[in-house]
Amino acid sequence: MLADLVRDVARDVLSRRGLDVGALPEDVGVERPRNPEHGDYATNVALRTAKKAGVPPRDLAGWLAEEIATRPGVAGAEIAGPGFINLRLAADAQGALVGEILGAGDTYGTGDEYADRTVNLEFVSANPTGPLHLGHTRWAAVGDALGRVLSARGAKVTREYYFNDAGGQITRFVESLVAAARGEPTPENGYGGAYIGDIASQVVAAEPGALELPDAERDEVFRRVGVGLMFDEIKRALHAFGTDFDVWFHEKSLHDSGAVQTAVQRLKDSGNLYPADGAWWLRSTDEGDDKDRPVIKSDGNPAYIAGDLAYYLDKRARGFDLCIYMLGADHHGYIARLRAAAVAFGDPADTVEVLIGQMVNLFRDGHPVRMSKRAGTAVSMDDLVEAVGVDAARYTLIRSSVDSTLDIDLDLIGRRTNDNPVFYVQYAHARLASLIRNAAGADVTPGEEFGLLEHPREGDLIRTLGEFPEVVRAAAELREPHRVARFLESLAAAYHKFYDACRVLPMGDENVTDLHRARLSLCMAAARVLANGLGLLGVSAPERM
Repeated sequence: MLADLVRDVARDVLSRRGLDVGALPEDVGVERPRNPEHGDYATNVALRTAKKAGVPPRDLAGWLAEEIATRPGVAGAEIAGPGFINLRLAADAQGALVGEILGAGDTYGTGDEYADRTVNLEFVSANPTGPLHLGHTRWAAVGDALGRVLSARGAKVTREYYFNDAGGQITRFVESLVAAARGEPTPENGYGGAYIGDIASQVVAAEPGALELPDAERDEVFRRVGVGLMFDEIKRALHAFGTDFDVWFHEKSLHDSGAVQTAVQRLKDSGNLYPADGAWWLRSTDEGDDKDRPVIKSDGNPAYIAGDLAYYLDKRARGFDLCIYMLGADHHGYIARLRAAAVAFGDPADTVEVLIGQMVNLFRDGHPVRMSKRAGTAVSMDDLVEAVGVDAARYTLIRSSVDSTLDIDLDLIGRRTNDNPVFYVQYAHARLASLIRNAAGADVTPGEEFGLLEHPREGDLIRTLGEFPEVVRAAAELREPHRVARFLESLAAAYHKFYDACRVLPMGDENVTDLHRARLSLCMAAARVLANGLGLLGVSAPERM
């Protein structure tokens, strides 16, 4: 890697001149300059090192540039501004990346910096009281992509869905089903929509005498069968969306097994809960919460957070050293509460990470799309997939940071044109696949004379390909899979520009040359990186479009 070369040169230069080698920063930054005329790469290592080393930045930059220019594969090194160093690579050294990508295949972009991390990634976790809406759909796409990115960088990731099948929302769901089965209006604060009637009918079909049972027995039948049907529907929708889970965890199991009581008693015994006003409280304000939270209410019943405490303890008992929770925009207060739970059980606060996702709005013809025929209140996952397909839905939901509200133009993401980002990226892959097929038909085989790849567009494409591992690393570190999508768009742009400027296959009776073969190898490398990147997003890399 070029950064390693710069680091080694800087260390040698500092040592030879009797300067403090410890002044060298741990991470030596090497980046592509915005203006290609400034070189292939640039580094600010001299600026970052000079003050601690006690020398003027431009002097240090000059010494480093002079030495770097002598190293194999470097065509030139020049000082710029107050102490930047612009670097130009020899074509054969730069082109060697093509062979590296082809050799690595589907492992190109992977790493092992998280090899010692066992991650529990909990996402979606919607209440089993209705179809998955757009907020859940965003988390289904982003959470699955984050799991893929973390796994690509070495983490052992378990994808987990937490079913909130205990508490008041289930009671209201059951009441709504019973009312629908009787042909009565939806109860106050109940659940509406055609799906409630569908499920109620299925419960009655499965248990014909359910409505004639005593109230408690009737409600238990509707709870057991109705919630089970809703679970099945959620799992079906997620699987069809390309998102599957390793663990489906039921909140009710924590209460039924006594795990909630055990967790609460452990915190009482350790002094990490305190009594006040007849209740027991967690000091969540220590982690930034606006107020402490009751764990056991004054009536002796557990508050909702009691289940969260038991659930966290269960995750740790299963061996997870990092617990990532992906929650909706209305759960911001859970950041402090879950961190406080970790601390109360004796763990570092950063054992817990909470990612908050913002809302999704749909538009068509400039107007908001609000209603779902089936759900009655919101656009569902199935509605979105039916409108634009799985690939377009996933890619569009992933490509923007979850920190911001996402507005989706249904007309745009349904188009097969270059102004639709997912089509633009997939078309680049399909175009490459077609070229590779045509090369085989013309008896053009890949070659390794990478020193022939001297055209500026070839260099741009190679350097873009070289950024992929760092993009994936940053996406994993920052928990931002949208970085992969944005990279793929820049790669597609670099490829299209290359294709327009550089003839890959011979025309007519033209002889096949080493340049044709080298360019074919470059195209195969580009196809490989596009496929790897799309795979991290759970989006297909089509061979034909």
